[in-house]
Amino acid sequence: MDHKEKYLAFLKSALTLDNSLMPGNHFITWIEERNKRIPVRINPVPLKKLRLWHFDEQTGNLIHDSGKFFSIEGIRLKTNWGKVHEWEQPIINQPEIGILGIIVKKINGILHFLMQAKVEPGNLNVVQLAPTLQATRSNYTQVHKGSRPLYLEYFNGEKKVVTLLDQLQSEQGARFLRKRNRNIIVEIDENEPIEIYDDFCWLTLGQIKHFLQFDNLINMDTRTVIAGIPFGDYPGNVIDFYETLELKHKTDRKESGMLVSMLDHSRHLYDIDDIIFWITRQKSVFDLHVDRIPLNTVKNWIIDENEIYHQHRKYFSVIGVNVEIGNREVKSWDQPIVKAAQEGIIAFIIKKIGGIYHFLVQAKLEAGNFDIIELAPSVQCLTGNYRKGENEYEVDFLDEVLNAKPEQIWYSSYQSEEGGRFYMEQNKNMIIEAGDDFPVDVPDRFFWMTLNQLMTFIRFNNYLNIAARSLLASIRFR
Repeated sequence: MDHKEKYLAFLKSALTLDNSLMPGNHFITWIEERNKRIPVRINPVPLKKLRLWHFDEQTGNLIHDSGKFFSIEGIRLKTNWGKVHEWEQPIINQPEIGILGIIVKKINGILHFLMQAKVEPGNLNVVQLAPTLQATRSNYTQVHKGSRPLYLEYFNGEKKVVTLLDQLQSEQGARFLRKRNRNIIVEIDENEPIEIYDDFCWLTLGQIKHFLQFDNLINMDTRTVIAGIPFGDYPGNVIDFYETLELKHKTDRKESGMLVSMLDHSRHLYDIDDIIFWITRQKSVFDLHVDRIPLNTVKNWIIDENEIYHQHRKYFSVIGVNVEIGNREVKSWDQPIVKAAQEGIIAFIIKKIGGIYHFLVQAKLEAGNFDIIELAPSVQCLTGNYRKGENEYEVDFLDEVLNAKPEQIWYSSYQSEEGGRFYMEQNKNMIIEAGDDFPVDVPDRFFWMTLNQLMTFIRFNNYLNIAARSLLASIRFR
């Protein structure tokens, strides 16, 4: 299909909640059944006793015996961003580029997404909805000597497919050192037979977005993939979106407002060149110098037989777990995993400017970023105490989010971090509509962008961070 057909196919799927293969009420039952059926046991293990892991004698880095998968290392960071200009911390070093892939197929004229009920050791509610394929390079090259991941042949060139989306996207910059994954969506012919295994199902994009209204049901990897889906752009004074799509329903003010902000490229406070100039200025003004250092030299962090933790028990710790999951390529393994000190908050503030909704975007520096800053939500406090006065820094616009009135809250749910590396971590995800008195003029580290403009930048590597993409994935149009 050409680009216009692709955009309309994605948009029609996003506007479709009906699915004869997996109706919405059946999906919840299906997930519950898998929670009961899949054997899962996660037990804490002292780091010193993790099977196939060891602390390096010289550096103290925690590494896998194979030298693959990932390691826990130390970094020293210097920056002129924010109020704290130098610190040291442990970080996950996972240089491999993994695959987060979804197979789609037209069923009754609507794109359906092949999704997986997947268990990760850090999942809050055990089973979450994952992409068709979610695998590190060590996994899909079978370093673990387990079975080959299902459906790999659709993403490694063995099977003929049409690629609809293919992006390299960053992971959590505060915890990973320059980590990226390949986010990819491939389409198979509607007449091509494909075996559907027990833990997989077909859902429309509209259904996936609907289930993002539930707490901790859709995993982070699904969210980052669907966040990159393009829906096209149109001049708002030429096209009637509903007639073009031959849709009979009407959406409410929030959903129609988001649809217009997504599709309309003709109305905006700033044009793309203005945004590029702003991003360039941020990267020119702020410095980020990161040096890898031995884990056993990291200041203010304690390493003992059981865990790695900050001396004041802030930020996060690294613990060990023994994992047994009945439907994985390898049924049992040990691994380190990052445990947050507390939940965080992630929020976009939106405001109608010139008749179209704009999102307040933040230029945010994090230790593991590839290129100094990435575009982040208006408020992003992933760890530590985000209440004013209890952190090393004050968080701009936090009061507007925490004190928002019910009618201002367009979206609010708890969403998990990626369960393969983070242990039972969730963050409050919110979209807040600002009042008329909220200023259009904002501090230089912030900028107003429409959804259409955000989607322009999400196409390229290392522009929108994973928190922003996760939150954008929740936006629905019906």
